[in-house]
Amino acid sequence: MELNEIEISKEIINGYFSKLNKVLTNDVAIVGAGPSGLTAAIELAKNGKKVVIFEKKLSCGGGIWGGGMMFNDLTVEEDTVSFFKEIGIKTRKVSSNLYIADAVEVSSCLTYRAVNSGATIMNCVYAEDIMVKENKVCGLVINWTPIEMTGLHVDPLTIEAKFVIDATGHDCNVVKYLTNRGIKLSTPSGKIEGEAPMWAGPAEKMVVEHTKEIYPGLYVTGMAANNVFGAHRMGPVFGGMIQSGIKCAREILEKL
Repeated sequence: MELNEIEISKEIINGYFSKLNKVLTNDVAIVGAGPSGLTAAIELAKNGKKVVIFEKKLSCGGGIWGGGMMFNDLTVEEDTVSFFKEIGIKTRKVSSNLYIADAVEVSSCLTYRAVNSGATIMNCVYAEDIMVKENKVCGLVINWTPIEMTGLHVDPLTIEAKFVIDATGHDCNVVKYLTNRGIKLSTPSGKIEGEAPMWAGPAEKMVVEHTKEIYPGLYVTGMAANNVFGAHRMGPVFGGMIQSGIKCAREILEKL
């Protein structure tokens, strides 16, 4: 049977709108499909929770793909190897506590496992604002990434979620929607403390330590957590990112 262009278009449109309707209400909405966001999605979805990730770029993976300065390998510490093995990522031991993994495999596998576990990923969609009702974050305001890029005035849509995770990395964009309105966070200053310079050792520990709920209904994970709490950056070491996503998911699971 010859392919029909209109039939192809119709099925894509129907399929997408079915997906969009599905994610209007969620247990957890994650902004950012980087390492910590994808990991949190895997852990939440495999435990039966309804999870959506909004990724503003065309592809998932965040900073994983480039490894270190576009050398597409990355490093993790030993405590992350078991999680990688569980989801099918190969590692190679290079020192007593350091392992190398292929950046393309890590990004691809985390993305696949998130979807395969039941999470929905909406790429080319960004969170342009946050919903707060009765002093609790309860959803997101979303729009197409090209709308942001072109500066067009197009009204957004909204989605509900019992919890929102800011996994937007160094920018911590979701948190800024609170602080820009003068809403205080659970940080020493009540504001975003700002990211400290590179120091991989402490940063790996701090990113897990600072993964927490910073305002009712809003969690920070990955580099968003370190930026919010004034901790260091760590470069192409991704074990802390993975452990941060796991911790974030487990804390939310206890509350759902």
